[in-house]
Amino acid sequence: MHRIVTIAAIVDQHSEDAAFLWLRRRREIDGPILDETDIGRIDQRLEANLEGLMAAGEAGWESAQARFADYAEPGELFVLGTVAMRWSDAKLVTFAIDAGASLGEAGVSSLSAAIARTPRENLRPLVAQWLDARDARLRCLGLAALWHHRIDPGPRLQDLVSHSDAAVRRRAVRLAGGLRRRDVLPAVLAGLDGETAKERLAAAFAACLLGEARSAHPVIDKIVLTETDQAEAAIEMRLLTTPPKAAKAWLQARLGQPLLRAAATASIGLFGDLSVVPWLIEKMREPELAFAAGLAMRDLFDVDFNDTDLFTIDSADLGKAFESLNDSPLPVADRVAAWWDEGRGGRGRRPFRSMRRLRLDALRAAIAATDTPLADWRRTRRFPAWL
Repeated sequence: MHRIVTIAAIVDQHSEDAAFLWLRRRREIDGPILDETDIGRIDQRLEANLEGLMAAGEAGWESAQARFADYAEPGELFVLGTVAMRWSDAKLVTFAIDAGASLGEAGVSSLSAAIARTPRENLRPLVAQWLDARDARLRCLGLAALWHHRIDPGPRLQDLVSHSDAAVRRRAVRLAGGLRRRDVLPAVLAGLDGETAKERLAAAFAACLLGEARSAHPVIDKIVLTETDQAEAAIEMRLLTTPPKAAKAWLQARLGQPLLRAAATASIGLFGDLSVVPWLIEKMREPELAFAAGLAMRDLFDVDFNDTDLFTIDSADLGKAFESLNDSPLPVADRVAAWWDEGRGGRGRRPFRSMRRLRLDALRAAIAATDTPLADWRRTRRFPAWL
């Protein structure tokens, strides 16, 4: 690492901006608001700030280190980890990993994101050590590298999917599903009885990708009923792996359950059935279902609703009953109704496929072709940020 003359305020601004931009990217990367071009513009700005820190040499590392000391948050850890890994300095990488220990699972996720933005050649001397380490956190980071860079670890995966630590097993099982490793299917199915709901859902996800949806469905159904924070993801996988007629009947039953109404409503767009639009518009008038109905509508149309006035970020626009809602943006039911009645889906607009739509398309393709690895839907178009 070199030391050069720098302007401290500019270097510190790179650290702050990189953390902010990554947090925004993390919030939107699998969501329904932005597409690959929008994310690509964020990536362009994020990369410029990371390169600024690298160009600053030792001052860049010191800035990232100082900012994490002041704000020990996931965004700051991502920056610290990325700079360390790009320098390929074992001491710096160890410092970043140790610093993230206080953040728990959020720390592992931040370092995982740093790994995703680090070239393979920088990671090569680290990953083998991580996978062989006794520390479960290090094994999780090794598995994160394999997942992000789509590397098959070969026979070693058998030991990882049967590891004593639930977090290691969860990440290993996810990798097995994504790489279509049917040779470890017994361990994947064993994970359906895992210690935590996250582990059981990861095993169900992998089982579905490995052609064992029928084995996974009872576990998914139980998660939907008992784990509200996992319900949306579980419902999504259930619908994607169930024949359409049976899937509609299954979802209809969940719409009748008060605790599941919002999650079920948000998933109804997965069927691509435009006949539900009038029903969704009525649900947009109900405060508890408005946000979910808006999500479902975004799944139904290849339209960039950011270029319309059909959604609002100010819940007060919708009336007093909506003022307390924190979810955003919210659909404006009257405007959506007029748009639907006049244009029947906004014809003539540029086709728009959100990151969520790209993720769903990748999952559908993988479920349909059980011998094809799960595609990386998070690829972005690196358009300059000013265009």
